[in-house]
Amino acid sequence: MDGVRCVVDSQDKLGEGPCWSPREGRLYWFDIKGRKLNWHEPESGRFGRYDLPMRASAAAPRTAGGLLLATERGLAFFDPGSGKTDLRQPMDLGAGFRSNDAAMCVDGCFWWSSMDDDGGKRPGVIFRTRPGGFTEPVIEGIHISNSLGMSPDGARLYLADTKLSTIWAYDPQDLSKRRVFATTKGQNGGPDGSAVDVAGFLWNAHWGEWKVVRYAPDGSVDRVIKMPVEQPSCCCFGGPDRSILFVTSAWEGLTDAARAGQPHSGSLFALDPGVRGLETPLFAA
Repeated sequence: MDGVRCVVDSQDKLGEGPCWSPREGRLYWFDIKGRKLNWHEPESGRFGRYDLPMRASAAAPRTAGGLLLATERGLAFFDPGSGKTDLRQPMDLGAGFRSNDAAMCVDGCFWWSSMDDDGGKRPGVIFRTRPGGFTEPVIEGIHISNSLGMSPDGARLYLADTKLSTIWAYDPQDLSKRRVFATTKGQNGGPDGSAVDVAGFLWNAHWGEWKVVRYAPDGSVDRVIKMPVEQPSCCCFGGPDRSILFVTSAWEGLTDAARAGQPHSGSLFALDPGVRGLETPLFAA
């Protein structure tokens, strides 16, 4: 396994929501607080960014082209060709709330979340958007939702509450059924965004802990990857064969002294983990 490398020194205040677009050969990710949508092409090394009219946090590539975005105002379509954002499903997430983590899963659904932007003091909602666009709230009571993802067989939905330092495994057919999958209690920070590989292992960015952890399907720690930044925020597999693990990061909340000691905070990192990421469908819209 090759070491961690900084591939884009994007300096995102709150880098989040990496999403691989196989049609374009691009990785997209967000600076939530900066209202930016970034992109990087691994083959060419090119990087660029778009200004967004609202805060957005996560995306999924669409069958019709472009991206589906989870935003503070609801769901939107984004056209990379024109750079335009089209709010297609306006939603009131509540005063002080914004979108947060999301995942396009093997069931064809886009699972996404809302959170209180004041450190998750009030609980948010997990939404499920089915192919075609029907959206419904399905889980409540999660303060800082993260780690959304699904096992390769679709039998397990992962969801973390960073504030509670816990990752759960839910039954997607009966969301009232959940069990503790893993905890980071006793550590700094907590579990942030995740990606699932073809073997069914969960790769989780540990916010505040300078690391990415690979969890086995039974919840045990399989591997720990040391990161050069304190706040890795989310993982995503990409590249032509999904063999690159990309990791976003953030500098929000760090002191000037802390940032000086980790100058690439807020940048995009990559490593070659020796396993491919799980292939998920495009969003049908």
